[in-house]
Amino acid sequence: MARIDPAMNVARGPLGPYSTSTERTPGLRPIDWEKTMVTKQDLPPADYEELIRLIHDRFEQMSKTYQRIAEYLTQHPNEVAVQSVNSIASHCGIHASSFVRFAQSLGYSGFKDLQILFQTRLSTAAPGFEARKKALENELSLRQDHSELGFLRDLVVRDVASLQELLDKISAEDMAQAADMIESADTVYLIGQLRAEPVVNLLRYILTMLGRPCVLLDASGGLATHMARNMKPTDLLIAVSFRFYANEVVNIVEESAKAGVPILAISDSTLSPLMKPSKILFAVPEHDYTFSRSLAAPMCLAQALMVAVAARVQHNADDPRIPTVTGQ
Repeated sequence: MARIDPAMNVARGPLGPYSTSTERTPGLRPIDWEKTMVTKQDLPPADYEELIRLIHDRFEQMSKTYQRIAEYLTQHPNEVAVQSVNSIASHCGIHASSFVRFAQSLGYSGFKDLQILFQTRLSTAAPGFEARKKALENELSLRQDHSELGFLRDLVVRDVASLQELLDKISAEDMAQAADMIESADTVYLIGQLRAEPVVNLLRYILTMLGRPCVLLDASGGLATHMARNMKPTDLLIAVSFRFYANEVVNIVEESAKAGVPILAISDSTLSPLMKPSKILFAVPEHDYTFSRSLAAPMCLAQALMVAVAARVQHNADDPRIPTVTGQ
């Protein structure tokens, strides 16, 4: 911000002094200089990764509409790359002009300039991914079968797309570190509510069968928050939550992080409220469903983590096995 020197009637800005006197060159006002000052901070992000970092930094200060736009951009980068702004806006239920203003708030002249970053990212993505995705989308768009079998086919096609995107998104480093965290923890605490509950129940079952101490922070009885306060920094909290995030899950995650408990999270976006408190967050891709959102991808990720833990516990990376209740 410029500083005014009353004695000299001069303002001092980041590029030096300029006069604030009313005696000035016709047509040139002091504020015009400020409008033409372009600093490095004013320049819009030059690549996709920089854009995502900026969105994360500003997300909490954004309006509700801009937050919805930011969530869509980060969760569906491939769609953003290939669809028109009108199509994207229609899908989100937000007017296209809001997408243009969102892009301008980040320093771009319009949405097309922002979209170029997504197109560049897609052009360097895993070979064949977009072709597979388009083939699946075409199959869905051509489907006219509204029978019971047609519903099954619809869900399977969408789940195949989500599982393939999961494989493309998850890094080997995060998977290895997550397995190490689970194996080395004194006790693994688990929390997930609403539609995330089946995921943590699967984790509890497999961890129990592998002989790993685990505690499910069950919401029944209203004791989950109090039970969570027994966690130590040598324990691990695995939290699973999707939109619309359960308040108790978010509160326990934030409180546990402040207590120094490491957190491993599974959610639907890097803009999830679980992101900042977590040491690792797996952002599982989701595709819109007419009835409900599938758990195929998060369940597959959870089971893969358990297989990785089993390989470590059993010292058998070739053929790890999860024991059954009957022992057969």
